[in-house]
Amino acid sequence: MADIFISNYADHQVVSAYIENKLEFLSVIHDSVLDNVYLCRVENVLNNIGSAFVRYHDNETGYVSLKNLAPECVINRLIESSSQIRTGDQIVLQVEAAPIKTKKAKLSSSIAIPGKYCVVTMGRKGVGASLKLPEDVRGRLVYGIKGRYQTLVESYSDKLGKRDFGIIIRTDAMDLDPLEAEDIITADISSCLDQIADIMSAARSRTLFSCLYRSSFSDVDFHIEKAKAFLKSRHIEEYGVLTESIIYDLKRDIEKLLYNRVWLKSGAFLVIEQLESFNAIDVNTGKAITGKKDITAKVNLESAEEIFRQIRLRNLTGMILIDFINMKADQDNENLCDAVKRLASKDPVHTEFIDITGLGIIELTRNKNDKSLKEILQNHNETVDNAENGC
Repeated sequence: MADIFISNYADHQVVSAYIENKLEFLSVIHDSVLDNVYLCRVENVLNNIGSAFVRYHDNETGYVSLKNLAPECVINRLIESSSQIRTGDQIVLQVEAAPIKTKKAKLSSSIAIPGKYCVVTMGRKGVGASLKLPEDVRGRLVYGIKGRYQTLVESYSDKLGKRDFGIIIRTDAMDLDPLEAEDIITADISSCLDQIADIMSAARSRTLFSCLYRSSFSDVDFHIEKAKAFLKSRHIEEYGVLTESIIYDLKRDIEKLLYNRVWLKSGAFLVIEQLESFNAIDVNTGKAITGKKDITAKVNLESAEEIFRQIRLRNLTGMILIDFINMKADQDNENLCDAVKRLASKDPVHTEFIDITGLGIIELTRNKNDKSLKEILQNHNETVDNAENGC
């Protein structure tokens, strides 16, 4: 049994998905500059740190690395290298990471436009595919599109200022008819390239700080499609889409996600701390029965499942450190690492197992795709924190 639920929480519209009456997907709709493309002005060039500060929208400023900055994105004059960038230059940039607290937005000249079956990025080269695609499907699609890549490059060379572009085939391509897949994906690529060409063309006639491309983060249909894709990744094809429900208590479930402590069925619990530079998760035995054979290994495996659910629902990104309960047996540690790698591979957001330290702490990195739930609901968090602390 699965349902997609469209509702409201703390003045935000929310799209959630429940599987067997348990919250498994959560997306809070909010205004975001992430992935937007702006006509920016260079405010200051700092060669000593290889970056430039730019104003991209009203009084909003961010920074862009000079290392991979494309000269073709500067529209007020011709330059041959990013080393020639100077204050006052007008440049087309995309927000790669939204501003968070004291951190400014990170921008890039590698404009990336998503289609239904692909993502096209200027400044990259070649053809790749999502690792979530089955290996045989991935190989077939990449091979087919590679055969058309050079023709696409030549067709769009003048429109894109002779800039290279890279293609990533998305997981949605998996269900395409093999006989039609290449034609459909090629058409999708062309549509993305046309959008990029239109962005670059429009920039020459627009005023500074104009938004040349707006992402779909504030579009409820975009979030519903994300929920559907999540259920599909769990091999769930039948589900309802509800706007009102007495079955689910979403408010209660979100409140739980704002607490630091998460109790498990075994009686063990997690402590989740979101810090400025990383996220820390600690596994504790709590009320779990001690002395029972294999209890530690079982608690760690149970914790791993819940940890990835919490990471997904809270949208924890960047560096994630997990301190599991220490285990003496090498086989138990190996089984735990295998479980963590398997769960990381299933995450809708690219998550990478980095290492296990000498102290037994597992390190992960998870791609930054948006603000965390805590950051989006920051004002509401203060109320919840006060309630949790008895204030």
